[in-house]
Amino acid sequence: MSDKTAIVVGAGILGMATARALALKGYKVTIFEKSQQSLGASIRNFGMLWPIGQPDGKLYDRAIRSREIWKEYLTNAKINFDPCGSLHLAYDKEEQDVLEELYEHFTKHNRPVTLMQPNTILEKFNGINGENLKAGLFSSDETIIDPREGIKNLPAYLKDYYNIKIIWGTAITNVTTNTVWSFKTKYNADLICICSGADFETLYPENFKELPIIKSKLQMMRFVPNDPNYKIGTSICGGLSLLHYKSFTASKSLDILKAKIDLELPEYIKNGIHVMVSQNHQGELTVGDSHEYALDFEPFDKHTVNELILKYLKKLIHIDNWTLQQSWNGVYPMMTNGTTDLLLKVEPGVYIINGIGGNGMTLSFGFAEEAVNKI
Repeated sequence: MSDKTAIVVGAGILGMATARALALKGYKVTIFEKSQQSLGASIRNFGMLWPIGQPDGKLYDRAIRSREIWKEYLTNAKINFDPCGSLHLAYDKEEQDVLEELYEHFTKHNRPVTLMQPNTILEKFNGINGENLKAGLFSSDETIIDPREGIKNLPAYLKDYYNIKIIWGTAITNVTTNTVWSFKTKYNADLICICSGADFETLYPENFKELPIIKSKLQMMRFVPNDPNYKIGTSICGGLSLLHYKSFTASKSLDILKAKIDLELPEYIKNGIHVMVSQNHQGELTVGDSHEYALDFEPFDKHTVNELILKYLKKLIHIDNWTLQQSWNGVYPMMTNGTTDLLLKVEPGVYIINGIGGNGMTLSFGFAEEAVNKI
């Protein structure tokens, strides 16, 4: 058995993914988490494993690898997941043009996509608004889990399968080579990885200030259908989402659509809103989201933002028989220079692993393996 040791700071998805990757390299790993359970952005999302949003090449491959690891974990842990794919809907010619171009592009790159006509969409999926529906791009790559259940059960899986230890309720207050402190208590390791999301600012404020990094606050809601048997059959997105993901820049018509949306829906652009809905195995519907960029935020959700999200959602799907159950916000760090991740050596044997933005569920497992291989 190897005597190499590693400490990971942060028990979000990226921290736990990094711990797994280190364990596979022979490290005895301990994770330190300041809270009593994972409470950050890792549980405040759609639960979407979302390869369709990633551009061809490294990021798409990373997303597929991450999905493989998720499915391995969820299957072994007997946790429900739904490989239901995703459906982007078009309600005007500009959106349809983009979907048709994306279909051609993705097909050439061997992605599993289908361009659907309105009658097929309405027959196959439930609750879709058929008024003015032009087309839909279906992808079978995407998988939905309940992030709260998936993240909650991941520590036990890591312990059972990889002998990874998690120490909860222990804030790391200082880090140097081979050593972390929780106030006056010292812990030693051969390797230290800081995977604490936006909180790494408190451990390395100078590095945080120098990096091209910002935080994003998003607002989301969860509904339950009045009919307990109601099932959409896939995850639903609209034209706003076509502006959000880098993979969709493969469409030459995207600029035309963007100009139209800029003109017609300025409040949506101002609030960084793109509207999606996913449904977990319990039938609960997660809806969002918005994006506010800053280094600090007021803790209050904006009712007007949620109203804008729901107004647009009604264009895509009938929601009259849904009941609002919860609303919340989440915060995650992201790079502002166009890079998609951060692996930074801050001192010998100490690395910050961060910066994957709002793609934590989709990319963390794959990125963690790549980062640990580089280390």
